[in-house]
Amino acid sequence: MNILKRLFTSSARIKLLQLFLMNPENEYFVRELTRVLNEQINSIRREVDNLKKIGLLSSRAKNRKKYFKLNTSCIVYEDLKNLFIKTMDAKDALIKKLTHLGEIDFLLMSGIFLKKEAPVDLLIVGTVDRNLMENFLDKEVDTKEPIRFSIMSKQDFLYRVDCNDVFVTNLLKDKSNIVGVNKLSKQLLKFGI
Repeated sequence: MNILKRLFTSSARIKLLQLFLMNPENEYFVRELTRVLNEQINSIRREVDNLKKIGLLSSRAKNRKKYFKLNTSCIVYEDLKNLFIKTMDAKDALIKKLTHLGEIDFLLMSGIFLKKEAPVDLLIVGTVDRNLMENFLDKEVDTKEPIRFSIMSKQDFLYRVDCNDVFVTNLLKDKSNIVGVNKLSKQLLKFGI
């Protein structure tokens, strides 16, 4: 990611580009982006404006909010996407590969990936085949220990969040954990995710 920091001097722009390029199907409004990226609203507005002016983002109004989405037909889209993929670190690359295993609404890395004790190494919310996940982790991740993961349906996960389930709550409260995918940001506002 150091290369990107030198090329793009604005941390807000880097975060925006990474979010949109790695989630081309998602759309976001400005306040949502400030929460997801933990950046100031003025810098998000400025950078969204810049990206829209060059044609990388498109916008539409919905429910009195302006939503922004990646314009995949922009002439620099593929080049920027490839640049970001090439400069990602190993955890980012793993997260990207994991998102292709199924419909993932939320993905959290902990434990072995952060060299710390945790109840699981991966928390996956969505629809992912357990056997496919095991095979993928065996082939793609080189660790001495087996990777402990938990797969939950979106409904089960949100129920556990509402009930303040200890397992889920402790993982969400630990700010050192890496949230790789978060399509549930509205439901997880109380955790600042």
